[in-house]
Amino acid sequence: MQSDLRNYTYLSLIIIIWGSSFAMMHECLDGGYFSPEQTVGYRLALGSLVLLIACVICKKSFPKTLTPWIHFFIYALIGNIVPFLLISRGQMHITSGMTGLLMAFVPLVTMILAHIFLPNNSLNRYKILGFILGISGVLFILAPSINDGGNTLFGILLILGAASFYATHGVVVEKLPKYDPMVAATSSSILACLLAFLIWPDMIHLNLDIIPLNTLINMLALGVLVTGLGALIFFNLINNAGAAFLSNMNYVIPVYAFTLGAFFLGEPILWQNMLALILIIFGIFISRRKI
Repeated sequence: MQSDLRNYTYLSLIIIIWGSSFAMMHECLDGGYFSPEQTVGYRLALGSLVLLIACVICKKSFPKTLTPWIHFFIYALIGNIVPFLLISRGQMHITSGMTGLLMAFVPLVTMILAHIFLPNNSLNRYKILGFILGISGVLFILAPSINDGGNTLFGILLILGAASFYATHGVVVEKLPKYDPMVAATSSSILACLLAFLIWPDMIHLNLDIIPLNTLINMLALGVLVTGLGALIFFNLINNAGAAFLSNMNYVIPVYAFTLGAFFLGEPILWQNMLALILIIFGIFISRRKI
């Protein structure tokens, strides 16, 4: 009973932390105080620091051969750099609530990729029906609400691209050799951070004097809580409760993110978006049914 309570507490925490990330990113980008590239780089730097400290405390050892680091570099590219940048750029063209809603597409894309690339993950009638429902939800977003409520087609496509990269990352992790989750997350996060500052060296030019305190707090929370602490909670849940238990967050995070954007950021609630949310969440639910 105590173990179940701890797991549900951690699940609630990760839903709140990751579900709030889109609103935090909106606050960082609003006003142009942080560019999309800076948002990616600084959240990775702060998150890497948290993960590295956790590895030192837990006395984790890092690989001494080249092959694992090549795998970690792949994780960094498709699981951090590209999706983080797509989300940051996408949120300049759509609302934070819409971003959270569209990220619910990750498990549906994963389902299709797993059918193609992973054994014992074949599609069945429930998965196909769930995918059709999810696609229908996205079409409701792409149709009448494209240029309404602060959302554009370009921004929506960027977020869908990020969702596809996250799904690809999950399948790649499943295909490659298994590593200690904390070591893999820390290593890929550090590599992603170094890569970000190498690709965009100009992002180090930051005038802290003109950045509002609220924006700095959101950036700190995005790095320390979302990228760092969120990863630690994620791995704890994977080890103690399993991936099936953790998958419950796919139903809640989009609803939480959409609600947060509406009530705290004043983002509009369109009936098309509500219908899309219902279709996507119901699609995920149906796709997880077993024959």
